[in-house]
Parts: sequence; structure tokens; C-alpha cells
Amino acid sequence: MLRFRYFLASAALLLAAPSFAQRVAVLKFPELQQRLARPGDTTYVVNFWATWCGPCVQELPAFERVRAAQAGKKVKFVLVSLDYRSQLDKKVKPFVQKRGLKSEVLLLDETDPNTWLQKVDKKWSGSIPFTLIYNNQARKRATFEQPLTAAELTAELRKFL
Repeated sequence: MLRFRYFLASAALLLAAPSFAQRVAVLKFPELQQRLARPGDTTYVVNFWATWCGPCVQELPAFERVRAAQAGKKVKFVLVSLDYRSQLDKKVKPFVQKRGLKSEVLLLDETDPNTWLQKVDKKWSGSIPFTLIYNNQARKRATFEQPLTAAELTAELRKFL
């Protein structure tokens, strides 16, 4: 009986503990480029977005649902915020926490998109949301310069799995 009470007290403390915001890593484009070039058989879904972009914000829940549905598979979701670094603590971190995003979130600390856009995809005009799905081992790649629904994202992802 004492163990059971101890268990209940421990569980209550854990449940009462404050939840901590997911870490948002800040990186420069060369670091992101290195990550995009990693060899391996993992399929990556990289979504470029911003807190001020209405269509981006609308599609994020769909990305999170698809991410959860792909648990256990060799698929990794990375959300790359294009907000200014100065907005990290004021907007990006609170946004990520409020929406409970579980995907890896990065903030790209670059002020001139003209220096890196074409290196991500030669056809990318710079509009967001922009999604890149790729698998380096399979040498497969697809890009979307538009919002995606969960059904659209799932259908595209199936082509990689």
C-alpha cells in the first residue's frame, strides 16, 4: 500500500511539473546545407515557414498529423522557420510551444534569401510555405511551393516509402 501511495505521489508531481518548450536551434545556411546532404536511407520532409505566413500556419497541423502517423518509419520532419532571429524568443518559441509542435524546429538565421534560395531548389521563387521531400540514398526529391493538406503530404510521402 505504501508503494502505491508513493507511486501516486510521484505521478502527481510529474504531471504537475511545468512543460518545457521544445528547443529551437538557430543555424546558418551552410549548416542546413550540410544536413540536407547527409547520406542515408531516411526520407526527410523539410518545410520552410514563418509565424507571419497565414498559409504556413494553417498547414502545420497537417504536417504534425502526418509526422505522428509515420512514427517508427525512416521519416524525419524538419520545420525551418524563416522568421528573423530577433523574433526567436518573442514569437517563434512561444508559437512552437503553444501549438505543441513535435517536429524538429530550426530557425534559419539568414537575412538575404537570394544567397541561398537557389541552393535549396533552382525553381524556388522564394514563396512560402515551401516543402522539400527527399531521400539521398534513393536519389529522390520533390518540392512544393504551396500549402499541402495531410492527404496531399501523405500521398507524396508514399512515393518515397
